[in-house]
Amino acid sequence: MEDLKSRYLSACEEIQRLPNECILKVLADGTNRVSLELAGSNDRLKHKEKLTDDDVRVLSKTLGGSSAIKGLDLRYNCITDKGAVYLANIIQESESLQFLDLMCNDIEAEGAEMIAKSLHQNKSLRTLRMTGNKIGNKGAMQLAAMLQINSTLVELDVSDCDLTTQSVIAFAIVLSNNRRIRAINISRPLLFSLQEETTVHMAKMLVVNKTLRELHVGKHGMTDTGVERLCEALKMNFSLRYLDLRCNRIARDGAKCLSEVLKQNSTLEIVDLSSNRIEDAGAVYLSEAIKLPHSKLRALSITSNNIGTAGLMSLYRAIRVNSSLTHVYIWGNNLEEPVCVAFSQLISSGRLLDGHTDVSPYEVDGHVFLAETSHGFCRQYYWTSQSVGDRDFSNSAMALIKSDSLVPQT
Repeated sequence: MEDLKSRYLSACEEIQRLPNECILKVLADGTNRVSLELAGSNDRLKHKEKLTDDDVRVLSKTLGGSSAIKGLDLRYNCITDKGAVYLANIIQESESLQFLDLMCNDIEAEGAEMIAKSLHQNKSLRTLRMTGNKIGNKGAMQLAAMLQINSTLVELDVSDCDLTTQSVIAFAIVLSNNRRIRAINISRPLLFSLQEETTVHMAKMLVVNKTLRELHVGKHGMTDTGVERLCEALKMNFSLRYLDLRCNRIARDGAKCLSEVLKQNSTLEIVDLSSNRIEDAGAVYLSEAIKLPHSKLRALSITSNNIGTAGLMSLYRAIRVNSSLTHVYIWGNNLEEPVCVAFSQLISSGRLLDGHTDVSPYEVDGHVFLAETSHGFCRQYYWTSQSVGDRDFSNSAMALIKSDSLVPQT
């Protein structure tokens, strides 16, 4: 770090730019030898100016050829397509950079193209997070094309990037042949068709892809019909472990299809159905699958699904039978007193740990209620830390797979 600090000061002097105090403080922190934490939401930056393209230019000169840094966290800054050129230089020249988080900057299609092209020859980067950058269809197509060439990238997040039907289908087609990607997030695309073409192509991909571990397809407008196609594919897929279907239009029939998958497929461990509408009948279907002795489901989120007492009590009885399910999230449903008492018993007995559910019991005038806690599937949320050196999994079901690296052995 001391060497990087000297290089940074020399680079500032070379281009006649005053050093950024926040960057200097990070470089002066001798305890952080793995990643540079320069997110605009960090305490070091939130009361100061966020990083700009010129700051990235200096970082490019500083980090070029360095093998000290494995992670670079640049979330919530003001980096544009101009800065993406310098980011591409860092990617091309670095032989050690494994993690790059660019979430919520101002990178558009041209910047995404530069970053994609820099990854054609890169042999070190494992995780790229572009969340919230409006790269659109053109930029997404460049990243999809990159996956046909790059042989190192393992995790890619292009959620909330204004992808269209064409680019989502392109990712599905590429993943049919890509054997390196273990996790992809393509949530919240801009889809205007009601035919669910993207879901159909994702289903076709899951039939032949045997390496994907995480699939995030939230906010796709997916209906029971789309889920049925997806579930038919999952019956033939035994590699996917984490399926994220939050914020879709899945109802009881879709939940029934998922329950049939869980009865046959022992690979799925994490299912996120938050903010759908499976209601009591859907919860009962899922509970029937969870009760089975061979069920390996370890985490389930059914928050905000209009589930009442009948559905939640069915889930309660399933949890008591199957010890594999350790993380359960139910807030946002109709939590009447029988449900409050039941889940209070699960928590007080230690069957559900405090950090493994999103409710906490309390009592008023002899009646038991449940309060919301902040625990949940946090990995894909905007506020969650994504740095290599200090990933916060304490409140996340992703702690379940923390020990099982997504990076394949070489």
